[in-house]
Parts: sequence; structure tokens; C-alpha cells
Amino acid sequence: MPLDLHEATSRRRAGMVDRLTADGVLTNVLLRDALLHVRREVLLPHAYVRIGGPGADPIDWRLLDGSHPDDEEEWLDLIHSDESILLQRDGEPLDALPRGPVTGGHMTSMSTYTPATVEALQALELSPGHRYLELGPGPGVSLALAATITGPGLATGVERDGRMTAFVQRNLDRLGVGATVVEGDALEGHEPRAPYDRIHSGIGVPCVPAPWLEQLAPGGRLLTTLATRTPSWPGDLLVTRTPAGTVEAVLQGRPRGHRPLLGYRWLNALDHRARIKADPGRARPTRLAPPPDDAYGFWLAAAYLAPGLVRDFHAKTMTIVAPHDDSWAVAGPAEGTVRVCGPRDVWAELEALHARWEEADRPESYTVDLTAGTGAQTVTSGAKPKALTWTLPTLTGIPRPRS
Repeated sequence: MPLDLHEATSRRRAGMVDRLTADGVLTNVLLRDALLHVRREVLLPHAYVRIGGPGADPIDWRLLDGSHPDDEEEWLDLIHSDESILLQRDGEPLDALPRGPVTGGHMTSMSTYTPATVEALQALELSPGHRYLELGPGPGVSLALAATITGPGLATGVERDGRMTAFVQRNLDRLGVGATVVEGDALEGHEPRAPYDRIHSGIGVPCVPAPWLEQLAPGGRLLTTLATRTPSWPGDLLVTRTPAGTVEAVLQGRPRGHRPLLGYRWLNALDHRARIKADPGRARPTRLAPPPDDAYGFWLAAAYLAPGLVRDFHAKTMTIVAPHDDSWAVAGPAEGTVRVCGPRDVWAELEALHARWEEADRPESYTVDLTAGTGAQTVTSGAKPKALTWTLPTLTGIPRPRS
């Protein structure tokens, strides 16, 4: 690497760490040192940027090639920013991608935005000597950071895409962090190197696969996003296995989470956007003011107890759509009013759920019973008579990797 590029990347890594520290996101000393040590430019040699507007179909992209002088500054700024880094479209080969504009396709691999990576690794409380498993590592940023903390030979990633597996392993070898990536089905974990002290899933799953629990060591921690049909209100599930071997699990809402595993289809509001703009619906009074975005406990419950809803975050006022029911609700136009349209009264469901949430003492976190193994995994806000409760969807029907 030329000296000037080495200095430029070192400065950007330091700036990234300073920003994360000043924002109160980064607090762990071991992770701070790892972030300063791991050369992100090796793991993220290129990146797609979106140049089409929201709702455009097909989407227009532009590929930044980090080795090209005309792209270098923008690429370096991007890979050291707090944005997700898009690496692969439609499972394409990752070597010698042509730089410049391209249209269409869907992103099949990305690096999660850095604050989420930091929060996840800090929640796992990684230490030197821990055996670490990363499920769906993508380009390997969090895997490299974890390996830097645990020490060589202890961090393993499971990636379903053979092309991505080879790409990541080559880049990890260049870094010399001693991490291994194997091609396989992340839902099966990786039994040959089990048990693991720490397991992190970079993919969202509807429930916790039994092999993950079986491969978690006593005293271990497991962190994953629980995926629902809506991308609007994700939840983080932290599972701990006590030294005695019992399993405890806590589910909390958050603003963003990992994408669901391949084959799990999200709802979206894009097809209804023009119709809603033309006809927001009939206005009626409501006692429910739009709940704040950070009422994560409520919105997480809505993902399960008012299923089939998705929010259009690009709308000027809170807009929630039930795409399969051809229905929607738009807050306003005045305080104490809401506009509704379609056979399903979306806002009435949210009113009823919000009342139940308040009766349950406005829970912000939920406990999950995973003791049934491959049976039903149930969620509850507590033991009170009016507690909120639901059952997690199963993995049935999720496509598995081809042999």
C-alpha cells in the first residue's frame, strides 16, 4: 500500500473511532483497539452507492473501485462512515467488478453500519480466548474485529455464498487475524468447532434455530435479529446460557436490524405510495397520537400482534400500510385525527394494541422461552394477567442452500 494511502486510512480509522467514542456508542477498550487495528479497506475494496431516488425500480447504482484514483476519496470516506457498505448484487463474482454505473439487481451482501456492529460486539462482551461463531459474516468486518479480540484460531464464520466465502477468506488472510470462513448453512451453525462462547448472527431469523442453542457453551452469549414480515420494527434477541446450563433470552426493539436470511420476503409500502398521496383516506378522530419512533417496545409488539403492517418512513407524516389488505392509515391532517382507507382499519388495530401495551406497563423488553427446543418459542412481557404475549414463527418453508 502506498505510504500516503496508508496514512489516509489510518487517519480515517482514528477519526471513525473518535466519532463513535464521542457519540457514546463505543465504550469497550478492546473493541476500540480492534477498530484501530483492522484495515477496513482490505475487507471492503469496493462499494456500491445508490444514485436512484427512493422507490425507484429498477434501482440505479454506481460501483466505487477503491483502487481507482477517481474513486479513492469517496470510497475511503464511505467505508469509514456510519453507513452500510453494499458489496454484492445477485450473488455476482466479486473479483474485478467494473466500476461505474449499473442498473437493477438486489444486494445480496453488505457490511452492517458500524454503530450496529459496535453495539453487537459490545453486547456479546467478547474477551481474549473466547470461541466465536459468526453466522452470515458478509465481507467479514465484524468477524475480523472479533478475531482481533479473541486471538487467532478462535473465530469462525459460516457463509452460504461460495464466492463470498473465498473473497472473505482471502481478505482475512491478508489481515493476518487468524479467522476462518467456511461455506455452509448458517441455520446449522458449525458443529465441528462447537461449543462457542459467543455466537453472533449477521442475518435475521424468525426464531432461534435449535443448532445455535445446542452449540452455545455454558456461560455463553448469542445475539441475533428476530425477523418479522416487516422491516419497520426489528428486535434484538440476546440469549445467555448460565454456567449451570439454563437458557435465558431477552428481546428488545431497536431502530434497525440485520436483514433476514435469503428467501424471507419483507412487506413494503412502495407500491401504495402514489395512491396514498392521491387519496390519504377519510379523516376520523383518534385519541392515539402517533407513538414516537423510539417507543421500541410498542412497535416491536406491533410487528407481531398487528401483523402484515409496514411503515413508509419517507412519508411526511406517519403512514402505515397493510399491503396485502390494500389498506393504510395516515396521521393527521390535524392533531387528534387520522385518515384511514381500505377494508382493514389499520389505525384501530394500533389504538387497541397501544391500550394493551399501556395496560401491560409499557414494556420495553420481553422474555423469550426457548426451552421447548424445536417446539414453539414464546414471548411475554411478564407474569401479569394483562401481559403481552405471542409465539415466534418457525423456520418452516425457509429455502435452504443448494448442495
